[in-house]
Amino acid sequence: MNTFSIAIHGGAGTLVKGMMTPELETQYKQALKKAIDHGYVVLENGGSAVDAVETAVKILEDSHLFNAGKGAVFTATETHEMDASIMDGKTLNAGAVSLITGIKNPVSLAKDIMEKSEHVFLAGDGAMEFAKEMNYKLEDPEYFYDEFRHKQWLEIKDTDSFQLDHSKTKDSKFGTVGAVACDKDGNIAAATSTGGMTNKKWGRVGDSPMIGAGNYANNKTCAISCTGSGEFFIRGVVAYDVACLMEHKNMSLKDAATEVINKRILELGGDGGLVAVDAKGNMAMPFNTEGMYRASKSSNGIEEVSIYK
Repeated sequence: MNTFSIAIHGGAGTLVKGMMTPELETQYKQALKKAIDHGYVVLENGGSAVDAVETAVKILEDSHLFNAGKGAVFTATETHEMDASIMDGKTLNAGAVSLITGIKNPVSLAKDIMEKSEHVFLAGDGAMEFAKEMNYKLEDPEYFYDEFRHKQWLEIKDTDSFQLDHSKTKDSKFGTVGAVACDKDGNIAAATSTGGMTNKKWGRVGDSPMIGAGNYANNKTCAISCTGSGEFFIRGVVAYDVACLMEHKNMSLKDAATEVINKRILELGGDGGLVAVDAKGNMAMPFNTEGMYRASKSSNGIEEVSIYK
């Protein structure tokens, strides 16, 4: 039987160690452990990689600690605009959604786009219309209200600055969430979800919903979910770049992921990290920031929940 495994992230850049209280650190680790355990159970019971990554990401979206779903940051107009994507490495089918509001689990909507529409990417009003047809319940804005997130926004509202969750100048550093998995059949999948940037304007879209930039899966190479400075991850087509190095340069998963995060993205001026898995169940979780909320679990006994390097 194939080694099955799952890796997740809750954003790169993490709170500076001095700002991270022991209580908060415990909360983060518990949330990561809950997500990785639920995703792992899906794989253990013979479920697909696609179902496992959706399961794990939904739990992270349901936590106010991460910038996705419930914990999504505020836009310049004090609303929430969420993005998500999912990809099946077996079929190369993918679903993505952007600029949606009121949806509790954007990753599930991305999965429905993949499985129940003829399309890959839906955005804004059209995506909301599709959600309505799929009978999604819309949550009130109160559901997404988080005092810490609101404070982050109040500090920079009415200015032209926007804040990446893991920007170095602030202690308010959070990020995208994501998961990658390899199931018992050797199929892999990736899912990513985010609330974007604090105080973002003009319908800004980051790398998270973009197939090949923030999310990618192909059984021949790897499944990748990224977190970091989205603009740079888009320019570097980061998720696909890792797959390309494996396919065309015969690099291992670990070497390809390390090359992209510790060299290629830095040369562009970007920072962040990613979680990766290949069809043999190998995992990699490189990042070039102070830390990355991350966890991994594999049928060969690997189990990790970490924040800092």
